[in-house]
Amino acid sequence: MAKEKSLFVCSECGGTSPKWLGKCPSCGAWNTLIEQVAGSNGPSNNRFGTQYAALAGVSELATLSEIEATDVARTPTGLDELDRVLGGGIVSGGVTLIGGDPGIGKSTLLLQAVDALQRAGQNALYVTGEESGAQVALRSKRLGLDHSQVQVLAEIQLEKIIATLDATRPAIAVIDSIQTVYSDQLTSAPGSVAQVRECAAHLTRFAKTSGTAVVLVGHVTKEGALAGPRVLEHMVDTVLYFEGDTHSSFRLVRAIKNRFGAVNEIGVFAMTERGLKGVANPSAIFLSQHAEPVPGSVVLVTLEGTRPMLVEIQALVDNGGPSPRRLSVGLDRDRLAMLLAVLHRHAGVACMDQDVFVNAVGGVRISEPAADLAVMLAITSSLRGKPLPKGFIAFGEVGLAGEVRPAPRGQERLREAAKLGFSVAVVPKANAPRKGSKEIEGLTIHAVERIEEAMDVVRRLD
Repeated sequence: MAKEKSLFVCSECGGTSPKWLGKCPSCGAWNTLIEQVAGSNGPSNNRFGTQYAALAGVSELATLSEIEATDVARTPTGLDELDRVLGGGIVSGGVTLIGGDPGIGKSTLLLQAVDALQRAGQNALYVTGEESGAQVALRSKRLGLDHSQVQVLAEIQLEKIIATLDATRPAIAVIDSIQTVYSDQLTSAPGSVAQVRECAAHLTRFAKTSGTAVVLVGHVTKEGALAGPRVLEHMVDTVLYFEGDTHSSFRLVRAIKNRFGAVNEIGVFAMTERGLKGVANPSAIFLSQHAEPVPGSVVLVTLEGTRPMLVEIQALVDNGGPSPRRLSVGLDRDRLAMLLAVLHRHAGVACMDQDVFVNAVGGVRISEPAADLAVMLAITSSLRGKPLPKGFIAFGEVGLAGEVRPAPRGQERLREAAKLGFSVAVVPKANAPRKGSKEIEGLTIHAVERIEEAMDVVRRLD
């Protein structure tokens, strides 16, 4: 196949250049030229549709009512927590992008998944660009995947990978990783923006036309975002992030985008000697086992996708210097500063000369505002030096005016807390069971409308 010429296109004005330049010759913008394959067919500067119609023809149109909407068939991977994040399993022709820190367990998880699919009768291919076939086989033995029949291809050239995929037509193919793959049609190095975008586009096109489910492993930057062009996340159907501390045995897989399922769903895994094992009750790993209640500890019922989950929020308030510190781990630092201001203004709790540290136990990251009430109660408990009652939980969003707003799916949160043995709850009034409705057995619910009411409830419980 003849090598096509490459062209550099400005991302700002669309101007072109036959070679890379630091400054666009058309608009003068710096560092905007991106390498692309120059098309050999079709008009290059024609802006009228008639000549395009002569070349490609006109496609047939259909109304939404005429299109038959069918459920997407899914194939379970054999790993329940991964299936939960994917929305039930892999989809034929679907493209999934998974990213995470080095050594977090991406390759381990995918090797376990493709081995389970292979044993279930689904032909699987593992393309490795970062390791040799022997290294992948060594990991397989370490994971206890004896006599695995997963096919392995150690290759980084895109054209050879797609030719192999076209010849074998596997049900699922893993590309580990997309940053190592390169195309001969481009002159830039593997891992560059142009190479990553072009290779991902070709693999996505192959998945859609062949029905092979493709999983791309992506590198992440030091800020934790997926490396490469942002368009990479737009191309694929599902984006998963592998989270967790490498010093801890627990890992979280979070869905950021999913065209076939719910977003913000998480799967919880424990890293063992035999690989990653799903955790059936993830609330247990986010709750510290205190013999007696301690000051500054409040259990929050948060919602991750479709799953209510209990997480311990810990706060430490200590004497600070001239410039007191505000530090949060797993929670938004800017929101912490706002909650401290609301505490002072509406509840009379002043922390202006105190260092305030807040932590979500277990390395989980909480982004929903329903954590506000639990954070404020934990801070107040630490400042007063008095623990909250045993079996106490709280959730609810707090506004700048001091009002406590309801959290979505509050009844599910309360039922999950009652199931795990919690007995006292402070929640927004709108989330409390209505009169005449069935009460949640074993759970005493204190419904509040303002942060002052929540503080009064806690003082009465001392």
